[in-house]
Amino acid sequence: MRYNMSALQPLIRRGSAIVKDDTISNHVVAEATKIAATYQSHNIDNKVVVAPAQVPVTAAELKLSPSLSYTKGSETLLEPCLREILKVIKPLGGDVTARYTIINDLRTVVGSINSLKGATVEPFGSFVSNLYTRWGDLDISIEVPCDSLVSTTDKTNKQQFLREIRKVLGRRGLVRDLRPLLHARVPVLIFESNLHNISCDISISNLLCQMKSKLLFWITGIDERFRDMVLLIKEWAKSQRINDPKNGTLNSHSLCLLVIFHFQTCEPPILPPLREIYEGNIADNLTGARVIAERAIQDTCSANIERFKTNSFRNVNRSSLSELVVSFFRKYSNLNMLASEYAICTYTGRWEHRSNSTKWTNDYPLFIEDPFEHADNTARTVSMTELSRICEVFDESYQGLVSSNHDRTSLICSLVRHPISTKIISPHSNPELFTSGAATTYRPGLFSRAATRYRSLSDSVPPSRKQFNNMETESDEATIITIRRELAQLMLKANTRNKPRSVTR
Repeated sequence: MRYNMSALQPLIRRGSAIVKDDTISNHVVAEATKIAATYQSHNIDNKVVVAPAQVPVTAAELKLSPSLSYTKGSETLLEPCLREILKVIKPLGGDVTARYTIINDLRTVVGSINSLKGATVEPFGSFVSNLYTRWGDLDISIEVPCDSLVSTTDKTNKQQFLREIRKVLGRRGLVRDLRPLLHARVPVLIFESNLHNISCDISISNLLCQMKSKLLFWITGIDERFRDMVLLIKEWAKSQRINDPKNGTLNSHSLCLLVIFHFQTCEPPILPPLREIYEGNIADNLTGARVIAERAIQDTCSANIERFKTNSFRNVNRSSLSELVVSFFRKYSNLNMLASEYAICTYTGRWEHRSNSTKWTNDYPLFIEDPFEHADNTARTVSMTELSRICEVFDESYQGLVSSNHDRTSLICSLVRHPISTKIISPHSNPELFTSGAATTYRPGLFSRAATRYRSLSDSVPPSRKQFNNMETESDEATIITIRRELAQLMLKANTRNKPRSVTR
């Protein structure tokens, strides 16, 4: 790749002086090119990147070179590591059986409660979408009968039903750690199975979430890399402690949507905008006779997915799983620069300016629209402080994967929690944790390790950067800082030159 140094020159300064072409180190050029490529990877402005008071620079001129981001040597090492991780975290037959046993036990409990006669016990969430690991939670909905219509149980009745279920479960001794969260946005009863150590969440009449889970399951049939990617990203997020909505980070549904959005914005795309699978708001269409409503949604989705898969004119993305993982981390490493003005919209498959919809309120630091319930922000729990840390973790993971200074052990340890890395690196260690047929939950202390210390985002270069072979000098660091500052300002103002299209619903 031939660098256009005149294009980079307005963006690269050291102090108040312009850095001349022949004084720019290879590392600075690589860093500048990587950051500038964010424009193209985020689909904010695919045509022109404008520097204040300077000649417009085409994004193509600043496109990241594959040789700078991800070498064949890195792929040769990372790809088998990812396969090893998947082999350990994917559920086995015994894990599936254990979950069905819990569901059947709960059916017996519900059947003994007079006020719930005729109610059905139906799983949803990652178990139904098949996007769960061996230690994934089990989400269960108690569907209250409503004369074959979609149930409209109010919150007060939901709370009362959960209280009754709690009493019976407590008496029978099947579970432990019963915790009712009755005043949550969606009332829920949380417990842990005594026999299988699986954490379970019970809600009432949660048909919408059941349909969301089924739709995600149908999407897994489009490309097998989607399921693998979600499982890997979920485990990585847990290892980095950014998959905890109670503490201001991302929930699992948001992580799934980030993967979908990544697959939609790859070149060529792997997944279509979700409105091409189901155009409309599923939350609005689940009305009337339940069987008819569900069948209509399923038939529509099945036909559209088949149409997409059999389209012989679309370009096929043949990226390896390792390439997709690396580009995923790179894409979201600057998420906080865009989040204040843009929403992630998997429905349209684009970054959408928040001003395009009154639903995309600026009250949230990050807005990831729920494609099945458009008014909902799946990332509503993310705080500003944690968003900065999340982006830092994305960036550090990207830098670590493209660095040449790693081996199999360091790669695996950077992507999974300690007990899982131990199992992969030393297969005969910790056998109790990985016994087939009994899924194991993450008990306090079981997966503990020394807490990772995160530096707040600042002008300083993260310590992990110092692992690169060609170490930057102090002046190089200052140059990179300046690049980042100016590009951040450009990204926030990009809509003034090439504003994304309004959402057509």
